[in-house]
Amino acid sequence: MATLLIKNARNIITMDAERSTHPGGSLFADGQEIKAIGRDIPYEDADTVIDATGKIVYPGLVNTHHHLYQTFTRNIPRAQDVELFDWLITLYDIWRHMRPEDVYLSAMVGLGELLKTGCTTASDHFYCFPNAITGELIDEEIRAAGELGIRFFPTRGSMDLGKSQGGLPPDEVTQKMDVILKDTQRVIETYHDASKFSMLRVGVAPCSPFSVSEDLLRESAALARSYGVRLHTHLAETKDEEQFCLQSKGLRPLEYMEKTGWTGSDVWYAHGIHFDRDEIHRMGLCGCGVAHCPSSNMKLSSGVFPLMDMLKAGVNVGLGVDGSASNDSSNLLGEVRQAYLLHKLNSGNNGPTAEQSLWLGTVGSSRVLGWEDAIGSLEVGKAADLFMIDSGRLDFAGALFDDTALPVVTGIGQNVDTTVVGGKVVVKDGKLVNIDERRLAAAAQSAAARMVEVAARHSGVNYYKPFKN
Repeated sequence: MATLLIKNARNIITMDAERSTHPGGSLFADGQEIKAIGRDIPYEDADTVIDATGKIVYPGLVNTHHHLYQTFTRNIPRAQDVELFDWLITLYDIWRHMRPEDVYLSAMVGLGELLKTGCTTASDHFYCFPNAITGELIDEEIRAAGELGIRFFPTRGSMDLGKSQGGLPPDEVTQKMDVILKDTQRVIETYHDASKFSMLRVGVAPCSPFSVSEDLLRESAALARSYGVRLHTHLAETKDEEQFCLQSKGLRPLEYMEKTGWTGSDVWYAHGIHFDRDEIHRMGLCGCGVAHCPSSNMKLSSGVFPLMDMLKAGVNVGLGVDGSASNDSSNLLGEVRQAYLLHKLNSGNNGPTAEQSLWLGTVGSSRVLGWEDAIGSLEVGKAADLFMIDSGRLDFAGALFDDTALPVVTGIGQNVDTTVVGGKVVVKDGKLVNIDERRLAAAAQSAAARMVEVAARHSGVNYYKPFKN
């Protein structure tokens, strides 16, 4: 196994339980595992040596919710300035024209953006499987993650409740339950690695209460638990979803999850905005986690996540960028800052500090994914997943008074300088290693334009014209 030595850092921010920092410190890793960290460590050489003079080292960020395929529908005029249901209805008609190569390229772009903004572990929720296209689309995301070198947690999503059955999505992007369960089993058996330093874990993720049947929820939960993998779905994102559940099920969203077996320490939800205090208390007791996606929630006017109530109730909370079509970016460091600012606005001085916001994107997110034994903080025995920023950059001038808060309160407009995953450098000098970014960008934009143009021909919709006009 290759060794890595990062030496003479301006500071190492560990985010361990004591919030230890190591000014002038070094870090040594053997393979993926950190073996020593601190100012005086007994290593002077390694296969890879990084002189981190002037650099600040942070734990790699952990993304708990994304839809990588949506990278190809960013900044679509018709999908701007609308709320969730209209947004989905507009974009389903584009997504139904995805090809496997689109999934691969969009994942390369989205995961590349994440790496360049300090994210070292990414979960993804892939649930859109168009008719007449191979069902093995999640495999294309896995291929991209392997090439980029990011730690990956894809979740095999699904929709079986199409418009003809009272659901929201068009039937053309749904699948039959037996097809879904068979392929979910294939994905788990083919790819899931539960080991501590795994580069690839898999979860089971029916999309949402308004796009899946009750039977699929029950059967998916049983399948996931038979393999010991985690469960993920959207929940309590909007008032529209709440009304859908009340009208069609006679239950609030969390009650519906409780009825179908979707609560417990192996479950995490995306968004979780519209829970009442009693529901938040119940979630804390059962160990459920939530992926907080502040930018997406603001863009779609979904509401403000009750962060401080969740944390007080003991709910595991992490951060997610959500799909690029509801964020237009895969910048997880940006989400750390958005969470900090949004909840300062919403909660005043009771909102999170910059350090607490960084904690959400590192330790908090690792707990949501059930991976806190290996990722989320820089400690001996954990993975060498980290990012570094150069404190000498112009955008940090006049701000070098609190190294822990620095990437949260300032300087997020630029990429990090270095990203390391499992002891391997995957971003160097702000660029992806061994990837021609301009060639990738050109291929991705060409594929995205084709997909939108094909959708326009089939639907007769002008996607370049705003929805409201």
